Amino acid sequence: MARVLMVVTGADSLVMADGSVHPTGFWAEEVAASHKVFTEAGFDVDIATPGGVQPTPDQGSMVAPFVEYLEGIADVLDKPLVLGEVSIDDYDAIYFPGGHGPMTDLAKDKDVARLLRGAVDQGKIVGSLCHGQAALLSTAVDGEFAFVGKRLTVFSNAEELNGGTGEKTPYFVETRLRELGAIVETGAPWSDTVVVDGTLITGQNPQSSEDTANHVVAALR
Repeated sequence: MARVLMVVTGADSLVMADGSVHPTGFWAEEVAASHKVFTEAGFDVDIATPGGVQPTPDQGSMVAPFVEYLEGIADVLDKPLVLGEVSIDDYDAIYFPGGHGPMTDLAKDKDVARLLRGAVDQGKIVGSLCHGQAALLSTAVDGEFAFVGKRLTVFSNAEELNGGTGEKTPYFVETRLRELGAIVETGAPWSDTVVVDGTLITGQNPQSSEDTANHVVAALR
């Protein structure tokens, strides 16, 4: 049976370019829909956060049926594993849901970088959704970006400007990934877009949640 490590942001806010604080967290649909796909496929799913903090959902994402699903997995979501105590050796895939939270913590987390480099070195699946791709930036903090030349998608600049945090966004994940050498391929705003490049599987936005998780399932099978 495959084991998936779902790394969820522990951040509950994002400091904007003008210094204001934007409340955020993880995006409910991305955690709920992905978790549902994985468990229905028979996979074991562990949830981890930096420091093992209880993750905060972005209130803008707390709509049916995702709220109800999250309530059903509250026992694991409210008591996540401590990211620093987790080894990639114990998993077949690592997966990053989004929400703006990852831009605050996962983008610079040394344990995220450690796990990602381990996954790449061992040829394990790396799956990521929307702003979850900010986690990939962590590998460039203290070393070479681990995804140079890799094809991927991400919550696009167009989506950020016209439905995200707008012009006050502190940085654009799409732009950062391009600057570091990733080959970014985005679909139309709010389209269900998934890009697969070997063991790297990425989805563009919340609308891509289920399809991205299904691609991970297919790869693990």
